[in-house]
Amino acid sequence: MNDQMVRGRRQSIHFLALFILGAILAGVAELPYGGWIQIPILSAIWWWLNRENQNSVKHLFASGLIFGLGYFVIGLWWIYISLHDVGGMNAALSCMAVFLLSAYMALYFGLATLPLTLFHKTRYVGFFLASSWVVMEYLRGYIFTGFPWMGLAESQVNGPFAVIAPYFGGLACTFLLVFISWQILQLKKDTLASTSSLILVIALTVLSSLWSFTKPIGDPIRVELIQGNFAQSMIFKPEGILKQIEFYFAAMSKSKAELIIAPETAFPWPESNLPSGTLETLQNHVDQQGNNLLFGVIGRHVNPKMGREFSNRALGLSPSNPPYLYDKNHLVPFGEFIPPGFRWFVNAFSVPLSDFARGGEDQENFLIQRPNQEPIFAAITICYEDVFGGELASRIRNSSTPTNILINLTNLAWFGESQASSQQLRLSQLRSLETGLPALRATNTGITSVLDSNGKVLTSLPEFTQASLITQVQAYTGKTPYVRWGDLPILSLSCILLIWGLIRYRRF
Repeated sequence: MNDQMVRGRRQSIHFLALFILGAILAGVAELPYGGWIQIPILSAIWWWLNRENQNSVKHLFASGLIFGLGYFVIGLWWIYISLHDVGGMNAALSCMAVFLLSAYMALYFGLATLPLTLFHKTRYVGFFLASSWVVMEYLRGYIFTGFPWMGLAESQVNGPFAVIAPYFGGLACTFLLVFISWQILQLKKDTLASTSSLILVIALTVLSSLWSFTKPIGDPIRVELIQGNFAQSMIFKPEGILKQIEFYFAAMSKSKAELIIAPETAFPWPESNLPSGTLETLQNHVDQQGNNLLFGVIGRHVNPKMGREFSNRALGLSPSNPPYLYDKNHLVPFGEFIPPGFRWFVNAFSVPLSDFARGGEDQENFLIQRPNQEPIFAAITICYEDVFGGELASRIRNSSTPTNILINLTNLAWFGESQASSQQLRLSQLRSLETGLPALRATNTGITSVLDSNGKVLTSLPEFTQASLITQVQAYTGKTPYVRWGDLPILSLSCILLIWGLIRYRRF
């Protein structure tokens, strides 16, 4: 066997190992202690990437890309369900769509690993690698409207770095996860420096857990979260739409809770065309009972510039107040708006897709009235919006009213029996950690749940059951450092470290 064949075989083993490690990294995120388990797996990945320090930039980028491909193909496979099982798209085209999206996401992983080649001669490569990862994750959540799903940060809701989130957000958790996994790899090579780094980070996380920036306000509020468990295919048929509307209408009308929440598009029909008297009856109910309703509906939101007439809306009703309207701001590409030039892709579906208008960035919080107590205010997100921690922090920071609780309305029926619901639950947990606020998640098929101000799941409903979650939740007041500053501190630190690294690289 000649040298070229040997090198080719070694390279194939190298790429295969990275693909498998990427897939394992995605898989363990679903485990209760996945945030801890990911640390040694990342250390193994860095070893495979760095085992030949003289690798070219091109080879290292390809290695990071393969690792990312394994990670995202496993983490995002549920998109196939929405395209093929629900949308009726050809199986081959559905697989190709998942592969291409995963490959695009993996590009950022490939770019994030480049410091291993550029800075491998310095002992500070761990700082540069972590900084590069933070910058790439930020860009992944921003470019082309962003898709930061399956970041390393959300695994840390069950990991050691969750306590950092209230200070500097999920990206800071990512920084520490990458940095520590590198230092573990370097323990044998540079024992003193790596051990000192580990001790310093442990001390930092312990100290961070000593402070809290939000505090309880008022008495706990009685809530009911309604989970209808309607298949997505039902809303493509008039009889299915009517059945769903009737269920949620009946459930909300008989509830005695102070706050009643139904999920995204609980009424999957334009509010102006709902059965006669639907909204009037619900308003009379809250006026008589003194409770508050929040539910999803198709809203009328004319956008003359884009020619879009409807919106994905959360409609709130409370006693003696005009209806509260929140129109989803961060829309899902292809699911809620069609990017220019991709009409052909949407035409491959056998179901109609929406092209919604976008709500404003400065929409106010939902006022929840309470007899003989001061009102509380809720920041509303609809489904995909709780992926974007920086946007939620900005809304809370700039709101003219305080924010005491987070509410997310979601419908994940598109994705069947997959890990999509548990992934989004972790994202909601991260949002609670970052803001120091409890959260209510009302979903159609799951996971309907209540989170405390530390992101812990207090109670939840089983998936794919038709039921209501009736409980109490304690509202909080105050702002965490992350709400006040957003991603600016960790991004600034990361950029400064990378600039310093490039200056050193050019000098030497």
